[in-house]
Amino acid sequence: MTQTSSSRRRFLKLAYGAAAAGTIAVGADATIFEPNRPRLVRQEILLRRLPLVFDGLTILQLSDFHYDAHFSAAPVAAAVRMATDLKPDLVVLTGDFVTSPAFNRPSMIRRSEADIELCADVLRGLKAPFGVWAVLGNHDVFSEPQHVLSALRRTGIQVLRNGAVPIERDGQRFWLSGVGDVLAGDADLDRALRGVVSDEAVVLLAHEPDFADHSVHYNIDLQLSGHSHGGQVRFPLLGAVYLPHLGRKYPKGLRQLGQLMLYTNVGIGTLFVPVRWNCPPEVTLITLRSLQLGTK
Repeated sequence: MTQTSSSRRRFLKLAYGAAAAGTIAVGADATIFEPNRPRLVRQEILLRRLPLVFDGLTILQLSDFHYDAHFSAAPVAAAVRMATDLKPDLVVLTGDFVTSPAFNRPSMIRRSEADIELCADVLRGLKAPFGVWAVLGNHDVFSEPQHVLSALRRTGIQVLRNGAVPIERDGQRFWLSGVGDVLAGDADLDRALRGVVSDEAVVLLAHEPDFADHSVHYNIDLQLSGHSHGGQVRFPLLGAVYLPHLGRKYPKGLRQLGQLMLYTNVGIGTLFVPVRWNCPPEVTLITLRSLQLGTK
């Protein structure tokens, strides 16, 4: 055997070993480390109609918990601890607290009911001066929606289903609105905005981000959504491996559609497989800025 061929064989052996080690490392990161390490994303959003008194108000957004005692319990608890430390003015939760059963079997339904009780118990730690507000996601509606609603409300989380509430400070206000789930056919934006004063700022909670193509035609300043999970697995240049219906156009981050600002949170939990890669769980801290600040 020549020295050249021997060196080539050693090189190939090392290369194969390195490739195998790299694959194992990526797999471990995607299944063990990244899904359990929520990252904090800070985002400033300028709203043209926000009263000056709310400039600097912070909204903490969490989404898509898909609570499971084995796979999402750790990141959900970590996200709640982060939220507590950040001391936001307002907390919003944009749906999918549980995963809907794959089959309508009693054992699966009981598991879903147990999961929402456990999830709600963890979320009990969320506090904010302007409250903790939520909308339901498609998985909540397609599991046991009344059970989800009851569990959340017992912990002090207020759920908006095609309604709106004023957020008030020093005689000024903006509106926090929420629609029912779009995929379930439960979203009614006309009903949600009934009673909202037309020239006052509106922040809308809608689980599915692509609903923005509809809400852009209404007098809404900011839509906060989840649903997409950011794809869970994202490759450089190629993007997400899979995105769900109504989460494909605006799967992550901040977008502007006309006068509407849209932010899509990539969520906490996982669906189908407990894997995240290049798309870690997200805790979003939004700081609202008033356009009126520059007109004083």
